[in-house]
Amino acid sequence: MASEFFHRKVERNTIGFVLAIIGVASIGGIVEIAPLFTIHETVEEAPDMRLYTPLELAGRNIYIREGCYACHSQMIRTLRDEVERYGPYSLAVESKYDHPMLWGSKRTGPDLARIGDKYSDAWHVRHLIDPREVVPESIMPKYGWLARTELRTADLGEHLAAQRAVGVPYTPEMIENATADAYAQATPDSAGAGGVTERYGDATQMRVFDGDAARVTEMDALVAYLQILGRLTEAAYGEQPTAATE
Repeated sequence: MASEFFHRKVERNTIGFVLAIIGVASIGGIVEIAPLFTIHETVEEAPDMRLYTPLELAGRNIYIREGCYACHSQMIRTLRDEVERYGPYSLAVESKYDHPMLWGSKRTGPDLARIGDKYSDAWHVRHLIDPREVVPESIMPKYGWLARTELRTADLGEHLAAQRAVGVPYTPEMIENATADAYAQATPDSAGAGGVTERYGDATQMRVFDGDAARVTEMDALVAYLQILGRLTEAAYGEQPTAATE
């Protein structure tokens, strides 16, 4: 009865009730905001961290456009069975330049955080064209049209500029050469190939990802993105604490 009387009293006191709501909401806000002041202690150092190339960023955009994140997560937890199945658990720094992040929470398909370099380009192309050709039990839709659709590259500089606006350190030179770099990465024999490695590093994967050198397709971009997942930095492959068993 005492609690009921107190509740009624508070409800009748409008100002007090508003202050109580603000107080309770503030507690939740502090719990969420306070950790941000120590974010520099949470995110690991990764001196070798590199940026997505324009082609890889275009592939990431296609990945988002096609809703791949709805069935595939990109975050390996510290549980032992996850580490044994997928590889080293995910680090915060690996998503440093991901806007938006694609950690995901549903696994209709396997986690893709360490899919980079696990399979060949040809495997990815075949899998995307007809998933059941390589994984008979797969329920993944077919994405064959990606191999027939020429990649739109004219506005890639704008995409890089947008990423720069939220903290990704793309340089003016990278933004200016985005269209040319996307083409050159998928056509390594072209004149602009040297500029790609100069801007993005020698570790940049330079090859015809979809197997067709005649043009650069959306398949090139998506496969290039998949092949770099988990490989933007080698930080996760260093010494890690023992994974949890529960």
